[in-house]
Amino acid sequence: MELNETFWTNKYLTNKIGWDIGYISTPIKEYIDQLSDKNLKILIPGGGNSYEAEYLFKNGFKNTFVADISTIPLSNLQNRVPDFPDKQLIPGNFFDLQDSFDLILEQTFFCALLPEKRPDYVRKMNELLKENGKLVGLLFDIALNDNHPPFGGSEKEYRDLFSPYFKIEKMEPAYNSIKPRAGKELFISLRKK
Repeated sequence: MELNETFWTNKYLTNKIGWDIGYISTPIKEYIDQLSDKNLKILIPGGGNSYEAEYLFKNGFKNTFVADISTIPLSNLQNRVPDFPDKQLIPGNFFDLQDSFDLILEQTFFCALLPEKRPDYVRKMNELLKENGKLVGLLFDIALNDNHPPFGGSEKEYRDLFSPYFKIEKMEPAYNSIKPRAGKELFISLRKK
């Protein structure tokens, strides 16, 4: 199976976007609410309709970027937030990104990648972060699917995967997940080594 632009665009065209809850998830919102530096350069990779970017932008984080392999969700965000800068909407493959960020938010992107791409994801995240940059967000802490996204995982697997490249400041069950995901998510806060 190739999880390419056609695959994901088809998901939007057929409205098979079960990962899309229609608003910012509580753990991400509460994390953003405690950030004080509005100048942070933030990336949301595989951002989809990116309610996180909308929330950030409307709360003064004007240096927020969204990358997605499909242009449909980027257009959807632009329609909802017309003053969101075009140049901060990045169509294309995450692994082709060339930039650097203070903070990267993870929200259902990791689980959308084929499991064999996970080491590449970790290396690319490390590469995209500035010195002392952070990767923060949510990872599923359940098995999920073997042959199509979302792909799950476990805390042990994630610790083994991330620890060579990141200091694991926090990796624990999310206490404030949305109801359908309660008990199934880990909140992560990882600092680039």
